[in-house]
Amino acid sequence: MKSIADTSVKLEKPFRNAWLSSRAKDRWFLFFLLAPPMVLLLLTLGIPIVKSIYMSFFDVTLVRMNDYRWNNFANYLHLWTENDFIQALRTTLIYVVGIVILQFVLGILLASMLNHVVRMRKLLRTAILIPWTIPTIVVALLWMWLFQPQYGVLNYILVNWGIIDKPYEWLSSLHLALPAVMVAALWRQLPFMSTMLLAGMQGISAEIYEASKIDGAGSRQTFWYITLPQLKNTIKTVTLISMIENFKMFPLFWIMTGGGPLNATTTLAILSYKTAFIKLNLGEGAAIGVLWLLLLLFISWGYNKLFSIGEDNQARGH
Repeated sequence: MKSIADTSVKLEKPFRNAWLSSRAKDRWFLFFLLAPPMVLLLLTLGIPIVKSIYMSFFDVTLVRMNDYRWNNFANYLHLWTENDFIQALRTTLIYVVGIVILQFVLGILLASMLNHVVRMRKLLRTAILIPWTIPTIVVALLWMWLFQPQYGVLNYILVNWGIIDKPYEWLSSLHLALPAVMVAALWRQLPFMSTMLLAGMQGISAEIYEASKIDGAGSRQTFWYITLPQLKNTIKTVTLISMIENFKMFPLFWIMTGGGPLNATTTLAILSYKTAFIKLNLGEGAAIGVLWLLLLLFISWGYNKLFSIGEDNQARGH
């Protein structure tokens, strides 16, 4: 017995004298794994953001990069007195709200259809992803060709079907340019929205639907009281991603319209680029970027707060 006790003491001794517990070791291991990407993220994102905030308080242009002149909030005050910034802000909000609502409505309809399709299911789900795999620049060039007033396919079809009496200048019209860019963005981004919503629908338990059928719920009641509430987290994530993606949309606008005609499609992204690299005013361009970032953070925070309403009460109830 004595020999067995001595052996157990010898086996336990190294663990008692361990410098770190197993939990602390896991934490340090996790830290060393995450540290390199976090440092890289800080260098690639943090430094440009800090640099932009710093530059926004100076009078600096592209032709005299080394001559920084402090001008307090003059860049910000000038933006609020200029009509260009207000118009770009309005265009950005109209575009983002419109495209996110259209994407969500059409995306959930398409996902519901694909969720009930039995034949050629895999083929259809693969086919709808094709627009999403095409680079945004190629999408812009493709839709410029479709919207071309003289030989574009869209005008040809609409005129021959009698929907319009003459070809439209889609990308040169003050009223049609923004909707035309939204159509191109919708075609490019709808597959992502519908695929994510479809994945969320397939994660809903079939037993819930069977129980609703036993209780006599119709298809409309099932959609409103089961499918949508169960998709809440998925809807929150994909709409927020879509909102951020479109808030910073640059290539579609720049290639298809260049911000025109008469600034009708000039968003904050286009205005920031034009101010910094065409007007050569880096300080004011940086100020637009800072306001643009703050607005995006505020919208994201408000959106998350909106979706979290009621969650605290539910958590207390459980």
